[in-house]
Amino acid sequence: APWRSIISGCGDVIAKFTAVKDWQLAHAEKHEYYGEYAASLALMSTRLVMQNAELIQPDNEEGLRVLLEALVSCGVAMSIAGSSRPCSGSEHLFSHALDMLDGNHAMHGEQCGVGSVLTAYLHNANWQQIRDTLKEVSAPTTARELGVKDEDVVKALEMAASVRPDRYTILHKLKLNREACEKVARVTEVIN
Repeated sequence: APWRSIISGCGDVIAKFTAVKDWQLAHAEKHEYYGEYAASLALMSTRLVMQNAELIQPDNEEGLRVLLEALVSCGVAMSIAGSSRPCSGSEHLFSHALDMLDGNHAMHGEQCGVGSVLTAYLHNANWQQIRDTLKEVSAPTTARELGVKDEDVVKALEMAASVRPDRYTILHKLKLNREACEKVARVTEVIN
């Protein structure tokens, strides 16, 4: 696969961290079905990629194998859950919102990785570790690296909850205004 596709796959797998956090939140606050096994499988995939990020380098078959196993496990997690819930949360809504604003920029997984940095911050989770892992595999971590304007990141974060109003996430809970979205993007260094 082209190296950029591998990077995108890494971003998508790492994003399962926040997807599961959103699923747990929906379960706690909206009594949505939550499958512990499916969630654990998605999280295990994230950990596998994050712990082996140094292996994910061009022409390293072992690193590619780690990523492929993680991606397959994510597919199995969704099959077990009966939906994409263990693998798609607020970070994916952010990516879809970016596509709606301007679809001519980064790949899906690259956008989800950056979305996971932003939404991990909102979950009061270790967003720095997500950012640092993305950097280790040469994945984008900023608006500039995604090829989007700073204001589009802010706008996408603000409108992301409206992309799927039925999928309750941290974005639905917090109902961030433009100023709050800009603050999140600046604190996480996604924008300058």
